[in-house]
Amino acid sequence: MSSLTASRPAGNRPRKQAGPLRIALTKAATTFGSTLAAHLGEGGDRVIGLDSHAGTLGDVDWRPGDVASPSVVAALDDVDVLVHLALEPDLSVALGVQPAARRARQIEQIRTLVTAAAAAGVTRLIVVTSALVFGARADNPVPLPEDSPLRADDTEGLVADLIAVEEEVASLARLHQGLAVTILRPAALVGPGVDTMITRHFEAPRLLTLRGTTPSWTFCHVEDLASALVVLAHEDAPEELTVSSWGALSQLEVEEISGMKRVELSEIAAFSAADRLHRLNVIPVPASDLSFVAHPWTTEPERLAALGWYPAYDNAACLSILLDGVRGHHAVMARRLRSRDAVGAAAAGAASAAVAAIATAALMRRRRGRD
Repeated sequence: MSSLTASRPAGNRPRKQAGPLRIALTKAATTFGSTLAAHLGEGGDRVIGLDSHAGTLGDVDWRPGDVASPSVVAALDDVDVLVHLALEPDLSVALGVQPAARRARQIEQIRTLVTAAAAAGVTRLIVVTSALVFGARADNPVPLPEDSPLRADDTEGLVADLIAVEEEVASLARLHQGLAVTILRPAALVGPGVDTMITRHFEAPRLLTLRGTTPSWTFCHVEDLASALVVLAHEDAPEELTVSSWGALSQLEVEEISGMKRVELSEIAAFSAADRLHRLNVIPVPASDLSFVAHPWTTEPERLAALGWYPAYDNAACLSILLDGVRGHHAVMARRLRSRDAVGAAAAGAASAAVAAIATAALMRRRRGRD
């Protein structure tokens, strides 16, 4: 992505915002969005909820409508800061739309919101994506610099969607230089309303490890994301930054905290099994997503810390909260299963390519049994 810093002239950044602000939030009626909205208003700021329907929070000024419609400009008429949740924290919702339509919708939303925000006189736009956009690679430094290049191994997946959004934001920011734009990239999210490929990884009876890899685990609680958004709304913020707990957990620390045992495969075997199941439409995410549980994509919130922000949750606490949230769920990679799922009861409870390989074998046995 082109640097947002390069798209805005020096000295044209907004000054620190003092006093209560009017902060609009997209996807505010979702469980995830409502959690953010509740915390955004704790410091006295007025929260304006943008979604297709009104939510249940009483302290939010609900303005229902389609954020991809030009009519959204009316909802932004008195807004100081607009927060757009480009990420989709509910994997079932994200996977319920065909990739091409999902990408088109994401781009339509950000184009409309940037244009409407600029027209309505909004001071700042904060776009929340994910640190996933940095890609997970064996040679990634730990932690990754906050201005690292964006990399996706799959062109149609959820990570590629977010990269496309960020590229669109960078292009649009050059056209609307009076609108300050900040990209915020949280680490692996945990908390109410969060259901992602990372949380589903922990719905397995055992944790997948790929031989010869060194994963590094960093998390971000929803409440910490909310407090970071408040800081960014009020401060002279950088154009690109990350939000997470400090430090990282090793695979051994994750296993110790979770009490889960590991199952180990070679990278070739794991990716081959996952790719086969994806091609058979058994699992909805590409095999390349396995990289995020095998290789590091660790970040640290240095730029936020420079603004006086500090996380309330450490990585160990975040992991414990994640584990409490997924208890009772079972999945094969990103696909939730029931005991009578077509993949078979033996695969129920799996969320790794290791058990996906078992599921593949079960599928083949079923096919031979029909011959």
